[in-house]
Amino acid sequence: MIHSILKIVDKLKPFDRVKAHCDIPCKIYDPNGAIVAAMTCVRMMDLIEEIGAKETLSLSDHAQLARLVNEKEVACRTVKEEVRIIWGDYFKAPQFAKFPDASELVHSIMMQASKCKQSIAKSEAAELVEKVNQFADMFWQTKDVPTYRAIVPYPPALEAVFPDLKGS
Repeated sequence: MIHSILKIVDKLKPFDRVKAHCDIPCKIYDPNGAIVAAMTCVRMMDLIEEIGAKETLSLSDHAQLARLVNEKEVACRTVKEEVRIIWGDYFKAPQFAKFPDASELVHSIMMQASKCKQSIAKSEAAELVEKVNQFADMFWQTKDVPTYRAIVPYPPALEAVFPDLKGS
């Protein structure tokens, strides 16, 4: 009913049309959230492995395992969402011209995050971290910001790509 009334009103006095290239065109994009989420996935797998190494599991261990698996799943979804937003909202013709394989890399990140959801193999999660690092490096290159790699100062102590903002 309301829709019908609004349609009539729109015909009599048309509404202005609003267009935007993304949900909120804020221009704030940073792949660090995806990197942290990928690292979280690895760390959850480490902790799951620790519980799996126990001879017997208590009720508390089972509860902890459920929480760890849930957090691993959340981290994988976060990787997908963070990368998808940058790829979908930020990457345009100039970025695709500079990196014609960007869509293929994004697709491989999506597939790798799905593998991590289906698995508890740390090697799968480490591969996810590397793919996200490649994406982060690509992203910063589109902004002409140099990057460097460093071992993160927390478990799982893997290498991550960071923007070198001192030179910018």
